[in-house]
Amino acid sequence: MAKGIARTPTKTGKSFRDAIKAAVGKKDLAKAGKNLAKAGKNPGTNGATAKATAKPAGKAAPVKAAPMIADDMPIIALTLPAGKLSPAMAAYFRKCQDKLGFVPNVLAAYAFDTVKLEAFVALYNDLMLGESGLSKLEREMIAVAVSSHNRCYYCLTAHGAAVRLYSGNPLLGEQIVMNYRAARLNKRQRAMLDFAVKLTASPANVEEGDREKLRRAGFAEREIWDIAAVVGFFNMSNRVASGTDMRPNTQYHAQAR
Repeated sequence: MAKGIARTPTKTGKSFRDAIKAAVGKKDLAKAGKNLAKAGKNPGTNGATAKATAKPAGKAAPVKAAPMIADDMPIIALTLPAGKLSPAMAAYFRKCQDKLGFVPNVLAAYAFDTVKLEAFVALYNDLMLGESGLSKLEREMIAVAVSSHNRCYYCLTAHGAAVRLYSGNPLLGEQIVMNYRAARLNKRQRAMLDFAVKLTASPANVEEGDREKLRRAGFAEREIWDIAAVVGFFNMSNRVASGTDMRPNTQYHAQAR
């Protein structure tokens, strides 16, 4: 089995990986698998057994590294039949493979139902990549702060990597994953994440004063809407990911470090 995409068994005997292989091509999938296999030889990655390479000093007995446990497979805990990708989604999966080197597991997880997959992709792309007064980094910061409050493993891993990438600052990505209040944020960013976490933790307590704080920090009315929309999307995504035990692609862990 190629290691680029985790296998999720289905009642029909097929898998999400089979659907993805058909979409992106066997050659690309094998290439991704080889890259992941190389990564698995290093400590801190899943899959292959980590091997100690340094020789001990003096006569001390060599210490063997414990074998790594591939705990990020399968990608979800549910057994769902693999659906047939629409031409548009097959092309989208190929685009992901070309640009990222892998197909995000969240897409593979949704692939059992092309209607749900297309709706998820359309909403995600609009909120996170579409026109907005919020930068892509700001939107990813919201995603991570919300996911940190909800302790969503998948989204913290995937979007923590995005914060590192967009900011060029691995430290900022780690801080927001752990506790955004520890980060050296400017007034705008702090107000944005305070609002995002309050809307996540106690939405019934959000009131006009909270929106006014955003206005004073420089956010326009449409930008306040966009903050709320991104918060809502990731609260939904966090719950789906946690409810299905969705597992992130191993490649995310090493990105933009």
